[in-house]
Amino acid sequence: MLKTGVKEARQHFTEYLAKVMAGEEIIITKHAEPIARISPVKKRTRKALTSHKDLRLTLAAKGKPLAEIVIDSRKEERY
Repeated sequence: MLKTGVKEARQHFTEYLAKVMAGEEIIITKHAEPIARISPVKKRTRKALTSHKDLRLTLAAKGKPLAEIVIDSRKEERY
């Protein structure tokens, strides 16, 4: 982890970005107080799917099932 002041970070920004890309974290300070952190973004690794079944297992349904939503909306319209 590298600590640097605002002025120095501005002057050597490209160099510091190269260090971040290599995996290093940089703390920016102002008057010796940490004010920001620059860290590498973790890349997602994609796993090759071997079948449609594997794809369905990776998907998660959110909320109510569509059938319930339709039934509820029909009940509301009746009254």
